[in-house]
Amino acid sequence: MMILEVILALVVGAGALSLILLPLFRPAPPAMAPGWDLPDLEETRKGQALIALKEIEFDLATGKLSDGDFADLKRKFTAEAVAAMREEAPAAPAAVKGTGGAVACPSCGPRPESDAIFCSTCGRLLSTHTCTGCGAAMVPGARFCESCGRPAAR
Repeated sequence: MMILEVILALVVGAGALSLILLPLFRPAPPAMAPGWDLPDLEETRKGQALIALKEIEFDLATGKLSDGDFADLKRKFTAEAVAAMREEAPAAPAAVKGTGGAVACPSCGPRPESDAIFCSTCGRLLSTHTCTGCGAAMVPGARFCESCGRPAAR
């Protein structure tokens, strides 16, 4: 009877030991790579500037920052964020770039930024192309007018 208990204890011990050691000897499955490799917002230049803007607004609201210091820091970090966004933005269409400051928003009128792609007031896409049929502003690269459906002149 004693031999049976020893054999049973050895079998159970060997099974437990194999369950513990098996993952160490089996190769790990390859890790799933993400479909894209986008950096976190905090890791980008734009993200850091935007986070700094939020922080200084919080510091002003809690009384840790004076109005003068807030204005200086806001100007600095806003310029940094705008510069970072301009670097990330797609290149402006040639029709918008070559207008020499004559870019106009359909809602807000002429814009002071000669290289702007979007209106700095309302955010609409700036366009220098108009439809030959109805005169509506057309998005650069559009194949048809959004207002009347007429094909764009090429």
